[in-house]
Amino acid sequence: MSDLNEEIIKFLSRLCRIEVEEGEIPALFADLRKIVAYVGQLKEVKVEGLTPYGHFEEQGLDSLRQDKVGPTLSRAEFLANAPDQVGGMIRVPPVIKRE
Repeated sequence: MSDLNEEIIKFLSRLCRIEVEEGEIPALFADLRKIVAYVGQLKEVKVEGLTPYGHFEEQGLDSLRQDKVGPTLSRAEFLANAPDQVGGMIRVPPVIKRE
């Protein structure tokens, strides 16, 4: 990214809705150059002859742990930590409002 300049920082800050002071721009510019250089190292990785995989299960790996039942809280202990409850259940703010 050879066209990296301080105007890019201003553009990205507006895009991300991050307020950036004029005095912060040089430090952010330097950090962004380091990040781009670090990511650029991926071009050096040798991938010739490797089979691409879209998901780890395609490789035949069973890396997921087995579910094991362990100690749990009693209902009273569980509800004691809840800020609000009704009928033995935790009350939460509505997610979908009816009209």
